[in-house]
This record gives sequence, structure tokens and C-alpha cells, in this order.
Amino acid sequence: MSELKVELKDGKSFQVELINDGLAILNGNTINYDAIKIADGQFHVIKNHKSFNVELINADYTAKTFSIRVNDKIVDLKVEDRFDLLLHQLGMDNLGKAGVSELKAPMPGLVLNIPVKVGLEVKAGEPLAVLEAMKMENVLKSPADLVVKSINVKQGEAVEKNQILIEFEN
Repeated sequence: MSELKVELKDGKSFQVELINDGLAILNGNTINYDAIKIADGQFHVIKNHKSFNVELINADYTAKTFSIRVNDKIVDLKVEDRFDLLLHQLGMDNLGKAGVSELKAPMPGLVLNIPVKVGLEVKAGEPLAVLEAMKMENVLKSPADLVVKSINVKQGEAVEKNQILIEFEN
């Protein structure tokens, strides 16, 4: 059993409880359906004697946002599980955004790439910098949704541990 909140881009939201294959509760109403996996990310669904072809177009598992095609219509949605909902109820859903003002080098190394620019809005999990240390590439990712305020290093520059690489707007 899995409880989810599904929010569409237009603001509509649905409470979904997946009971088992073929049975769900949608906003308090029991729904019977048949779903057959055709290929990875493609399903054929039958509900109330109506046929739907469902295809996963794009998925960001970190942000829990998805784009799906239902027949010929594209639907953008965000999914929250019971843990996301609990964090929201406790007022703890914005903790990742608070207090992040800079990205520091976790180790000494060489800057291979800075794929962001000043003023760019980055989402949690997006790459901010690539460092080479001990002959390994280390991708440094954004800990939250942020806006780049300044970039303090250049590609090819050697950096020390705890050196500030990028600063963010508050």
C-alpha cells in the first residue's frame, strides 16, 4: 500500500492510495483498473472500459516531477509520498533551502568544469562543479534550489580544501 499526493502543473491535486495491482483510492473513491506494462516507461491502462496509452516522457526522481503522455495529451505532475507529506505537516520541508550560501571544495583538486553561470537558477541535485582529485572526477551537486550569485574559480584552476567555489543568493 502506498499513499501519494499528485499535483498537476495547473494546480489540481489528487490524493492517491495504491492498494494493490488493479485497485486504488483516488480522492476517497475506489478505482478499479487494469494496467499492462508494454515496455520500460510505457503502459496500457483500462479504466471504466476506456483504454489509455500511458508513456513516461521525462522523470526527475530527485525533485519527484514527471511528464507523462496519456493518449496524445502531455501531463506534467509532481508526486509527494507519505514522508514528504509528513515533513510538510511538521514544517520541515524547506530545511534544504535554509542557510545554503556557498559551495566549498570538499578536497584539494583541479576544477575541470563549472557548468553554471551567475544568475542561473539551479535545482537540487543539478551539477555545479566538477573537480578532479586523486585522478577521479567528483561532481559537486546543488543541495537545494538556489540562484548562483558569484563564481570564484575558473576551469583549470587548482583549489584547496574548503575554498569557496560558488556563492548563492539568499
